[in-house]
Amino acid sequence: MGRCSKTIAETLSVSRRTVDPTIKRFKELGTLENHPGRGRETTATSTRNVKVVRDMVRRNPKRSMRKIAKKLGISHTSARRIVKEKLGLTPYRCRKVHLLTASMKKNRVQKCKMLLQRFASARHRDIVFSDEKQFTLESTFNRQNDRVLCSTAEEANESGRIHGRSGHAEKIMVWAAITYDAKSPLVFIDSDVKINTGVYLESVLKNTLLPWTQCHFGSRPFVSQQDSAPAHRAKVTQQWCRDTLPGFISAQEWPSNSPDLNPMDYSVWSLLESKACSMRHHSIDSLKGGLLRAWEEIPLEYLRATVDDFPSRLRACVRARGGIFEI
Repeated sequence: MGRCSKTIAETLSVSRRTVDPTIKRFKELGTLENHPGRGRETTATSTRNVKVVRDMVRRNPKRSMRKIAKKLGISHTSARRIVKEKLGLTPYRCRKVHLLTASMKKNRVQKCKMLLQRFASARHRDIVFSDEKQFTLESTFNRQNDRVLCSTAEEANESGRIHGRSGHAEKIMVWAAITYDAKSPLVFIDSDVKINTGVYLESVLKNTLLPWTQCHFGSRPFVSQQDSAPAHRAKVTQQWCRDTLPGFISAQEWPSNSPDLNPMDYSVWSLLESKACSMRHHSIDSLKGGLLRAWEEIPLEYLRATVDDFPSRLRACVRARGGIFEI
């Protein structure tokens, strides 16, 4: 015997507004499923819009999500859904990179293969990676990601939105090195000092790198790396390294034009800059202090992960036939 809607509502602890339409739907269709064709109609991500977006991207792959959304009269979210979910596309940021010639690419492939063979079985963890970078008093920021949340533009400007640029900002050169489980002291070289062979050999290699590696590694073997800068590949520098740093990576072994293979370049410098230079410094001493604090705060886990990326980047460079690669 059937129950009335009031009894059903009381038994299920729901309102009659829920029960009555359900009973009506069952009487009409013989099922509790919705009417055929019911549900929100898809318009923003319709087949037509997907086709239009596909054609737009084919004509101009640099077209922004904002312009796509405006052209179709849909939301930015819908435009992203079409591009990523319907078309399977990924937005990649445009980058400025060093132009690589055919001979440069060939050189990179050959030397990457040699380094992969030499540092197999996690021996890359014995490498001391080093590099120099110039820092200025000016603040740095990420144009794509950095935002200031404020009520008005004026408030945002006062809260650090504006990053001024000077044509003659004071600067300083910094040398540093890392290995899998440690980082060297920072070496500051004033802007009026040219990093020639003599300065590099005395201030960096003899006075900093050598005592630091002796203290850190003791009797453990290690391999010193440096790029192909003029002061690095100079004959007197290379000879000193051969005599003092057994097993170092020579200028003939390291891939030239390859900042994407040095952990200092592909990771460490950008981290240090983001931490130490988020705000403008008023003096070189202030900049030095910020760099020293940021350097000290870099955790061991970060160093290990960054150095462990090295073999993957060598393999990626080989797969890209020496060209620009993304990991």
